[in-house]
Amino acid sequence: MPADGTTEELVELAVIARQAGVRVTLVRRYVEFGLFEPASGTSQPPLFAPSVASRLAKAERLRRDLDLNYAGAVLACELLDRIRELEDRTR
Repeated sequence: MPADGTTEELVELAVIARQAGVRVTLVRRYVEFGLFEPASGTSQPPLFAPSVASRLAKAERLRRDLDLNYAGAVLACELLDRIRELEDRTR
């Protein structure tokens, strides 16, 4: 069990890349742009929550389909998350 008390197992960078269907370098790039952070802090190798793979795949689809740059894809994901949060609040 992870130290934060959740039952979610953390996975390595290469696993996230494979699950999202992207290269490891792209995962690193999205980390640099703030799409997500390693759950393990500064440990090496960095470990991530499994949910990161779907967020990464969504950002990459937005980037590719809407011809966005990386910063634009991250912003689009953040705005979509905010919309979902507000919709959940109004229900």
